[in-house]
Amino acid sequence: MEKPKQTFDEAEIALLKEGLKRSYKERFEMATRLYKIQQTMAKATIVHKPFIKK
Repeated sequence: MEKPKQTFDEAEIALLKEGLKRSYKERFEMATRLYKIQQTMAKATIVHKPFIKK
């Protein structure tokens, strides 16, 4: 069976339509989760410790 190929634009529109079906509470919770992740990543620092053989 051949599946119809979906273009990037069509896929993006489908995701937006799916997002509109969500309630305001679900949208708020998702935005809050993303905001918390963004804040955590902004505070993160990368520390490199060289490997020392004993």
